[in-house]
Amino acid sequence: MKRFRVNKNKKKLNLVKKIFDFKTLANRPDKFLVLLFGILIVFGLIMLSSASTVESFRSHGNSYYFFWHQIYSGFLPGLILLILFSLLDYTWLEKYTMAFFTMAVFLLAIIFIPGLGQVIGNARSWVKLGVISFQPSEIVKLLLILFLAGWFSHRGQEMNKDFWNGLIPFGAILGLVSLLIILQPDLGTLVVLATIAIIMYFAAGGRMIHLFGLVGLGLGLVGLMVARAPYRAARLMVFLHPELDPQGIGYHINQAFLAIGSGGWFGLGFGQSRQKFAYLPEVMGDSIFAVISEELGFIVALAVIMAFVLIVWRGLKILKVTNDDYARLLIIGIVSWFIFQAFYNIGAMIGLLPLTGIPLPFISYGGTALASTMAASGILINISRKSTIE
Repeated sequence: MKRFRVNKNKKKLNLVKKIFDFKTLANRPDKFLVLLFGILIVFGLIMLSSASTVESFRSHGNSYYFFWHQIYSGFLPGLILLILFSLLDYTWLEKYTMAFFTMAVFLLAIIFIPGLGQVIGNARSWVKLGVISFQPSEIVKLLLILFLAGWFSHRGQEMNKDFWNGLIPFGAILGLVSLLIILQPDLGTLVVLATIAIIMYFAAGGRMIHLFGLVGLGLGLVGLMVARAPYRAARLMVFLHPELDPQGIGYHINQAFLAIGSGGWFGLGFGQSRQKFAYLPEVMGDSIFAVISEELGFIVALAVIMAFVLIVWRGLKILKVTNDDYARLLIIGIVSWFIFQAFYNIGAMIGLLPLTGIPLPFISYGGTALASTMAASGILINISRKSTIE
C-alpha cells in the first residue's frame, strides 16, 4: 500500500512538471510587456468607472454597478487566467490543439439552443446559464488562435506547397466558424476572427495568391452581409458621408466626433464628459475611446494608441528570439488580435473605418472580453519568459 502511494505521488509530481516548466519559471518575463498590460488593464477600469456612471445609475440606481460587474466578471477571472497562463508551460497547450477547435465550435453552437442563447441588439451573441452570462465569441478568439497555432505548426510546408492539404482545409475550418458567426449575426466579430486567421495563415507559409483569394472572398461575404441588412448599408453610407442624417443613422459617429473634438489637447477633466449623459451611444463599450479623448484629451488618447503599438513592438522582439514555430504563431495571432481590434475601434471612432461594434481591448466594458484578453496576455508573458533561455 505504501509503495502504491509513493508511485501515485510520483505520477502527480511528473504531471505537475509536465504542465509547469520549472526551469523556465526561474527566468524573468519581459518586464516592459508586463508593465504595458498592467497599465492598459488598470487604465481601462479607471475609465470605465467614469464612462459608465450615468448608465449605471439610470439602469441600476448605483453609479458604479457596471464598474464592479467588470471587476468580478472580467478582471478577477482574467487575473487568475493571466497568472495561470504566465506560469503554465505553453508547449503543454499544443497537445490540445483539436480540443480547442472543438470547444470553439461548441461555444458558437450553443448560442442557438433555445433558453441558452440571448439576443442583445441585433445579434444572438450571449449565453446565459442561471446567474452567469458570457459572450462565446470573445472566448473563441483565443481558442481559434490556440488551434491555428498548433495546426499550422504541425502541417509545416504543406501550407505553402499543397493546395488541397493547405488552403482547402483551412478554408473549410474558417468557413465553419464564419458561418456560425454569420448566423448570429455579428459582423464585427467575423471581421476580427477572419483577419486574425488570415494573418496567421500567411505567417505559417500560405501562398500570396491564396491569401488574395481569401481576402477577396471575405470582402465579398462582408458585402453580402451589408447588402442583406439595411442598417449595415446605412452605416456604410454614413461612413462615406458622415454629415448625412446627423439625428438618425449618423447620430453615433457625429456624437463621437463631438466628444473627441471637445477634448482638445488636455481634455475636460476626468469624470467631466458631457457626452456620457445619454448623448453618445455605447458610451462604455465601443465608444469609450471617445470618452477618453473628451475627458483626458489628445495627449492621453495618443498614449493609449502608443501602448498598443508598443505591445506589437515587444511581441515582435520576442518573436525574433523564439525558435519554436508554435510559439511564433501564438505571438503573431495574439498580437494581431490586440492591434487590429484596437485600431479598428479607434479608426471607427475617428471616422476612418465604418462602425461595426468592435470593442477596444482591455478598456471597453465586457467581462468575457477582458478575461479573454488577459488570458492571452498571460500566454505572451509566458513565451517571453521562455525565450530568454533559448
